[in-house]
Amino acid sequence: MASTDEVLALLDQPIDGAAVGAALELGLFWLLEPEPLHATAIGKALGISETRCIAWLRFLRSIGFLEESQSLWRPSQTARDSILGGYSAATWRLLAEEARERLETISDMARALRSVPDAAPTTAGYVERMAADLDRARRFTRMLLEIHRGLADEVAAALELTGVSRLMDLGGGSGVVAMALVRRWPDLSVTVVDIANVCVAGREVVAEAGLGDRIDFHAANFTQDPLPGGFDAVLECDVAVYSEPLFGHVRDALVPGGRFLVVDEFEPEEGVSDRARLGWRVVRTLTDPSWTPKTVARTRDLLVRAGFVDFAESKLAEQPGVGGRRAGTTVLECRVPSR
Repeated sequence: MASTDEVLALLDQPIDGAAVGAALELGLFWLLEPEPLHATAIGKALGISETRCIAWLRFLRSIGFLEESQSLWRPSQTARDSILGGYSAATWRLLAEEARERLETISDMARALRSVPDAAPTTAGYVERMAADLDRARRFTRMLLEIHRGLADEVAAALELTGVSRLMDLGGGSGVVAMALVRRWPDLSVTVVDIANVCVAGREVVAEAGLGDRIDFHAANFTQDPLPGGFDAVLECDVAVYSEPLFGHVRDALVPGGRFLVVDEFEPEEGVSDRARLGWRVVRTLTDPSWTPKTVARTRDLLVRAGFVDFAESKLAEQPGVGGRRAGTTVLECRVPSR
């Protein structure tokens, strides 16, 4: 049972994430990576007053991300392993920005829980931001390129695409999965469908990889716009946008007998006790009150109603997930009926 003092301390816990997030956004760990620095030099480099900087550095030390010796500050081994040895500075910076935006959403949770929105959002907030800001779309696309390389390799190794010559990658962003697929399957061509600014960024990534002749991009908001047709298979990987109308559009984009492959970290069918997952559910309902957990059973029901048949289910190896936990990914496959 928590004591009164522990409850009071709990109210201040978001400062942990805010302090680390600020360090990631401002590039503190990369500033200190070459050599340790005095607080005065750190504050000058980052544009922070010395008093604030010292308080911030000491707090980061208290939660294990910095070390101090003879007034010189350096990343702790934890920071070196998990941050500097994890993703690039650019990826961490965007991840921290997104976490800060989520924190702003939940900082006044009492008000947010009781708010009544005019209407449920038709497009996720991060998609709207990318649609309005090409630089944001480029940064987001590059971030997912880095984060999803492991998943892309797992997907390419797991999917059997014999006989598939044209595949649509729905919400494929950077083309990271598409690139892994065409490298494994030499007769395959892929069309990535995503919003216009993401397609701009994705074309750049694919061109750098020398795969622009086998991967093209179709700009569309696939939750609302029609999809191109004539595909042997459609892949939706780690997108988690599911609805009967969307699945109907996917069905129409496939040739008779064509395959639809949904790859995602579905929510468990039974009760959830994982703290990170429960917290994520709260955030999702605050931004979209109509949101419900996407389970395999619910997704399969939507697919059946959209006219798909011949279901199969398999698992991929676990990948890093939200909150540092390992995420189990499911491949749900079905087909359009043959004529």
